Amino acid sequence: MFSPWYARARRRGAADPEDHCALNVALYGAGGKRWAFTERCRAAVAREADWFGLGPSAVAWEGGTLVARIAERSAPFALPLRGAVRLRPDAWCEESFALDAAGAHVWRPLAPCAHIEVALERPALRWSGRAYLDSNAGDEPLEDAFARWHWSRSALQGGATAVLYDAVRRDGSTFALARRFAPDGTARSLEPPPVAALPPTRWGVTRLTRSEAGAPVRSLQALEDAPFYARSLVSGRLLGETATAVHESLCLDRFRRAWVQALLPFRAPRRAGIAGTGPRPARDGGGREEVSI
Repeated sequence: MFSPWYARARRRGAADPEDHCALNVALYGAGGKRWAFTERCRAAVAREADWFGLGPSAVAWEGGTLVARIAERSAPFALPLRGAVRLRPDAWCEESFALDAAGAHVWRPLAPCAHIEVALERPALRWSGRAYLDSNAGDEPLEDAFARWHWSRSALQGGATAVLYDAVRRDGSTFALARRFAPDGTARSLEPPPVAALPPTRWGVTRLTRSEAGAPVRSLQALEDAPFYARSLVSGRLLGETATAVHESLCLDRFRRAWVQALLPFRAPRRAGIAGTGPRPARDGGGREEVSI
């Protein structure tokens, strides 16, 4: 989606998406941040119905659990990121949402309520907790359809999840969505709360969210602060309760600029690789359950 190498290839004509694949791993904590977003070419890609190998890493469905086996190096200092992440959906959401008028960009909250187990070897970290899984798909470059957007996911009481989506399209129209997802997979629309401004980032990226009228919004922690993108932990009020959210703001006008594209390879390097070197899940006599997403 944000590959400078893919953008460069598209400027030359038709580009093959499978020649520009990456596994993005972002780790935040008291021990510091690690970020891996190494792009690999088609030769490093292999896939089966329930397994995707990318260089030394792989993602697979093992029964009803999505398992990412990570063997990456962070950028820009090449520190190792190794271990496994297991995500188990509480239930599946069958809904999908068109983000633009033409339906060329679609968001699907696959498992908005899920459980995660993280077991890393490098660095040595383990934890478990609530998780979220979604998917975005598009038939054209994101920056061709949108000028900017803001998104957040809040963990609510009782295991529910709330998602807020606001976007400004290239034609000047806007899109606003507020949705509550229960752990059993049922969902209901919410009236979007009033817009609330967050302080701009150090790079000047505008950040907006939504919170119930009269409730203060606080920025708790900056996780990513890039020239065109910000990820933060924020606190606001939804459905009568104080909720902490993972919040993202994206400025695609800024992303388009040549100087931003020139900076991106420092965080998203490109490497060659051999296909299928990532680990495959174990097979038993009964085979594996295939999960279609």
